[in-house]
Amino acid sequence: MRKRLRKTLAEASPSSDWTGVYSSFDIVGDLAIIKMPHDSNVSASDVAETVIKRHKNVKAVFAQATEVQGDYRLRGLAHVAGEKRTCTLYRESGCTFKVDVAKCYFSPRLSGERTRIAKLVKPDEAVVNMFAGVGCFSIIIAKNVRGTRIYSIDVNPDAVQFMTENVRLNRVYRNVFPILGDAKTVIRERLRGCADRVLMPLPEKALAYLPAAVSALKPQGGWINVHAFERAIKAEAAAGIVKLRIAEALDSVGVDFEFGVVREVRSIGPNWFQIVADVHALPRSSCLAS
Repeated sequence: MRKRLRKTLAEASPSSDWTGVYSSFDIVGDLAIIKMPHDSNVSASDVAETVIKRHKNVKAVFAQATEVQGDYRLRGLAHVAGEKRTCTLYRESGCTFKVDVAKCYFSPRLSGERTRIAKLVKPDEAVVNMFAGVGCFSIIIAKNVRGTRIYSIDVNPDAVQFMTENVRLNRVYRNVFPILGDAKTVIRERLRGCADRVLMPLPEKALAYLPAAVSALKPQGGWINVHAFERAIKAEAAAGIVKLRIAEALDSVGVDFEFGVVREVRSIGPNWFQIVADVHALPRSSCLAS
């Protein structure tokens, strides 16, 4: 994407230096989010104009002003071009999602992982999604797998509000249950021992929340899909480190387990990877974490 964008920019203005343009940008519905180097002389408005010309559906462009941060995983956005709104409709896997990119964490780059997880879920599974956001993982599962019940937790009130709206938009009222709160607390108070599968799509907190995920599983155990960030020279090395970290966390709470797929989801920077591990856990009832 970087080479194509740079080529387009160079054709529009051959005398300018476009080497500082970042490698990619996000398109969420009809909004685009670009990232500009702090020390670059490249004009964000010039980049935005090119994005709008290349992508006819894009109605507004925002520049990412801060990294993803805080408990709600939000990034600061600065309006660059087009309409001044941050709410849009995004479509994926036959589902429609309403999202405000300024108020809720959302990444279109996880579409492949959302599809992969949905294909792993069996009919009639009970699923706990510990970090559900606006409900993408949960709703895609509900739309594609018969009889599932997905308890979708998020600590961000705005995300839960949009999740509730998305449940209505996709008509999965009987399958997806939005819950506002911290996942540890919600599981301890309401969801212990109920799940066949637990989703943990929040790399920043997943390892710390693993004991709570184990406690959500049924006595016979189940699957936990864990996301984590890791630094390494290669993705394979990062995956190996994540496996060790997960094994240490599960050993500490006395859980028998085995690994399924452990793979790179995406590269998020030089030597910096998002890894997902599918873990089959067999919790010992006497050692369940609180």
